Amino acid sequence: MKKLKELFLHPPRALLLLFLIVSTIGTVLLKLPQATTTPVSWLDAWFTAISAITVTGLVVVDTGSVYTVFGQVVIMLLIQVGGLGIMSFAVVIFLLIGKKIGISQRLLITQALNQKGMGGIIKLVRSLFIFSIVIEIIGAILLSARWIPEYGIGTGIYVAIFHAISAYNNAGFSVWSDSLSSYVGDPVINLVIVMLFILGGIGFTVLIDLKNKKHFREWTLHTKLMVIGSLFINALAFLVIITLEWNNASTLGQLNGAGKGWAAFFQALTPRTAGFNTIDIGSMEEASLFFTICLMFIGAGSASTGGGIKLTTFIAMLLSVNTFLKGKNEVTIFHKTLAFSVIIKALAITVISTGVVLVGVFILELTQDSPFLANLFEVVSAFGTVGLSMGITGSLDGIGKLTIIVIMMVGKLGPLTLAFIFASKKTPKIRYPEEEVLTG
Repeated sequence: MKKLKELFLHPPRALLLLFLIVSTIGTVLLKLPQATTTPVSWLDAWFTAISAITVTGLVVVDTGSVYTVFGQVVIMLLIQVGGLGIMSFAVVIFLLIGKKIGISQRLLITQALNQKGMGGIIKLVRSLFIFSIVIEIIGAILLSARWIPEYGIGTGIYVAIFHAISAYNNAGFSVWSDSLSSYVGDPVINLVIVMLFILGGIGFTVLIDLKNKKHFREWTLHTKLMVIGSLFINALAFLVIITLEWNNASTLGQLNGAGKGWAAFFQALTPRTAGFNTIDIGSMEEASLFFTICLMFIGAGSASTGGGIKLTTFIAMLLSVNTFLKGKNEVTIFHKTLAFSVIIKALAITVISTGVVLVGVFILELTQDSPFLANLFEVVSAFGTVGLSMGITGSLDGIGKLTIIVIMMVGKLGPLTLAFIFASKKTPKIRYPEEEVLTG
């Protein structure tokens, strides 16, 4: 009993345990006869459950044809739980039954949502839960208006709900084997799906800040960096994709002018952990694929449904480099100074994440027959919980699937969370003398 209590007072370990419990339940449900049209292996069921709860979207079997409506609903529920957070759902249940939320639960929530402190954490959870459900409902209504005329009332509403939940939570799961390629030039589908995964990927704290503060000068530094950084990187991605793919007969080259614009727009934004695609990923130019890998590694915003090292981490690293090149001692932006702890954390996240990706690619290179670029793309997609693939996911052997499973888990929980699980509890409060080391 004492060991169990100590476990839940250690948030990273408790989060990993909860994650494994929920994914195991999902795996069992997906193995039920009524969940599939044809039997799937335990490994494939586990892969699907992990992909859903990590809101990744990589699939080893076709979601629409292999899984029944029951199986798809299980996947949809796993996406919802994974996207909003296991502890967020636990808080809502506790509030509904009138149960008091203690310090240990608040610590878990703080860790799960990547917050600095416990102050106002329950209010934040309540707000993000209500906001998320409302946005998903609005998205489902808009998608229903497009799909009901095409599929009928029942099917139209169902696919609208499925894709609204999948898009908002940046999961990338679709009931169609070609994702959204059939709607490459459809303005409604492009705009609604993109709106959903941008709102889900920018971060709950940013959305709340934007709601409560109307003027730019009132925004927190985090919100300013996320909004400006997102606008810049999305605009850059659009220009790169439309330029590189314009004459590619297998992607944009076969589309008309408007179709090229919509396809480039969608494909520029979806690597930010959304995972949907409207063009064939495997047919893109190598330069476009490498650029997409970079976008997937950067990922979405902190405290969001997305993955990656996070945009603010990437910005912090760039600002640190700029500070060094200018010979300054402090990292400043918008008349604010970034704390040294933020720089160290950004460095740790980037280094650990790079290590995870390198190890994953090394294992796939040893065990799979796929090309290096495809292996790198697959690993970064799994780490960034993106879900895009060059088409090798279904051909992975057991070792390959297990490797991607572990990487998806690391990407969802966060590299630092996993590092803290094995970190020492005691930090000696000793300060040693400084000494220079030759670098560069």
